[in-house]
Amino acid sequence: MGDDPMVFNVVVSDSAGSTRHRVTLGNGTYQKLTGGKVTPDECVKAAFKFLLERESKSDILPSFDINVINLSFSSFEREFAGYI
Repeated sequence: MGDDPMVFNVVVSDSAGSTRHRVTLGNGTYQKLTGGKVTPDECVKAAFKFLLERESKSDILPSFDINVINLSFSSFEREFAGYI
């Protein structure tokens, strides 16, 4: 896997503009969420799909670890598989 945590720079764009986010994903969290069935990139994309169904891109923190999502949305880990 390389670096732990892995770091991703995500840009979310729509007709109203774009936002930039720095996201970290630890290998343990990646394995827990995906079982290694998808790439780390796909894992982060799925996390953003989940978030964007619940809040606007401008409400997403500019820098966060994937584990933080569970603090705001307790259903995240339970529902995550449906986003991959």
